[in-house]
Amino acid sequence: MDAVLIEKEALKLTLQERALLADHLLQTLGGEDDRVMKAWADEAERRLGLFLSGEIEAFDGKSVVDSLRKGLG
Repeated sequence: MDAVLIEKEALKLTLQERALLADHLLQTLGGEDDRVMKAWADEAERRLGLFLSGEIEAFDGKSVVDSLRKGLG
């Protein structure tokens, strides 16, 4: 199947479906050490646990970028 056609069809997917597809495709590229991937997964789980327990607060990307721009401006 032609890559252009595959891309065209993939862009019809929902945002979540495209994110999952992108993740699966990236995993097939290799090059990442399994230990590194496990460390990232462990860190993500740790942070999620802290967030769910109320120990840390989450901020949306736009507010973070706006805050950084304000601080630099």
